[in-house]
Amino acid sequence: MTHASLKPVHIIGAGLAGSEACWQIVQRGIPVILHEMRPKRMTDAHETDGFAELVCSNSFRSDDKYGNAVGVLHEEMRKSDSLIMGMGDMTKLPAGGALAVDRNLFSEAVSTILQNHPLVTIEYGEVKGLPPKEWGQTIIATGPLTAPDLAQAILKQTGEDSLAFFDAIAPIIYKESIDFDKAWMQSRYDKKGPGGDGADYINCPLDKSQYETFIQALIDSDQTAFKDFEKDTPYFESCLPIEVMAARGLETLRWGPMKPVGLTNPHNPSVKSHAIVQLRQDNALGTLYNMVGFQTKMKYGAQAEIFKTIPGLENAVFARLGGIHRNTFINSPKLLNNQLQLKSRPDLRFAGQIMGVEGYIESAALGLIAGRMAAAQASGSKYPVPPLTTALGALVEHVTGGFMTGPKAKFQPMNVNFGLFPPIENILYKGPNGERLRGKDKTRFRKRLYAERALRDIEPWAKA
Repeated sequence: MTHASLKPVHIIGAGLAGSEACWQIVQRGIPVILHEMRPKRMTDAHETDGFAELVCSNSFRSDDKYGNAVGVLHEEMRKSDSLIMGMGDMTKLPAGGALAVDRNLFSEAVSTILQNHPLVTIEYGEVKGLPPKEWGQTIIATGPLTAPDLAQAILKQTGEDSLAFFDAIAPIIYKESIDFDKAWMQSRYDKKGPGGDGADYINCPLDKSQYETFIQALIDSDQTAFKDFEKDTPYFESCLPIEVMAARGLETLRWGPMKPVGLTNPHNPSVKSHAIVQLRQDNALGTLYNMVGFQTKMKYGAQAEIFKTIPGLENAVFARLGGIHRNTFINSPKLLNNQLQLKSRPDLRFAGQIMGVEGYIESAALGLIAGRMAAAQASGSKYPVPPLTTALGALVEHVTGGFMTGPKAKFQPMNVNFGLFPPIENILYKGPNGERLRGKDKTRFRKRLYAERALRDIEPWAKA
């Protein structure tokens, strides 16, 4: 049974959150009008008019469903018939323990499915103000690059000051231009992941002298200057520009994206690398690799000059250099209820990064939840909030009330993590032979318990 005669749900934005929300709604027989301003109006970061375009990394991060909160979220979304996870699995690339995708094939797959769905109507063009109430239910999923007119209309409606942070993009390099007399293929600790073989990353080693020279070059580099209205905008801590990390201290990068642990240079196995740059496959053909953790705000000339000092990248040819853009999000805990509706206008729901989550999968997850809630409302019912013990529920709690209060409290975007899950009381940290667990073994044990509880508790919600 379908409800094509019912009033359609409008969705503004065909990114990850909007595409997932659209899929969840039409899967329940409710028609959708999907509004997308690209290609009529592009953003500062998008390059195509495809739905669910991945503008930064091509990685959905860890796919470990028992040891990482992101992997738990992946699995919860799979159980919930997620379009984003389905197409991600279909277009996956080797990436060790992570789930990385061919960004072009992924976007094409999502676009094709929605464009050809009989209950989806696509309307191209910018929505310049708040949707009229005559539209009925509307989901705003315009992401962190919301067009200025709509952003100002949202702020006028809510009366809240805008919050913002900078987000950066890493360079992409042609594999054939990398010198494999110096570089080699290996995943950290030879860990295999979805579609991988334990040798999924290109590794470029630096000795101590090379590393220290590289760090100084980053600090001294010619960088993008911010406009006056942008100067007080903070960075998102999980996506700092490489030169900002370098300025925090000589050892920062060695214990961040350039850490040398779990890797052995086959060209010189007896010498431990002081630091290592990793590159991850970016397309299905294996011709493009992105520099892991190397998002940057350096100017293009400085990027090419400095990154070519990395051993193995002396003759690198860049398919895309890095960049930086400004992201905005609303103060969701004050503005939204737990049905993700705007308190001052319940006909409007929000989904994705604009509501204060960070990351591709987190954005799609909020689209999944908002879509199910909107579809239920269109059918005259109410869809429940996911259990707090799940990754999906933890994200809803984060954006609707799970934050510190007080005059100095400040709501900030966050990736999913086990710290958002309610604790399990009275855990007995004992191994299979009754031995007491300590250190990392204790942490792994606790994470698995959280993951098992989440995947058990999401089942009835996912199937509702």
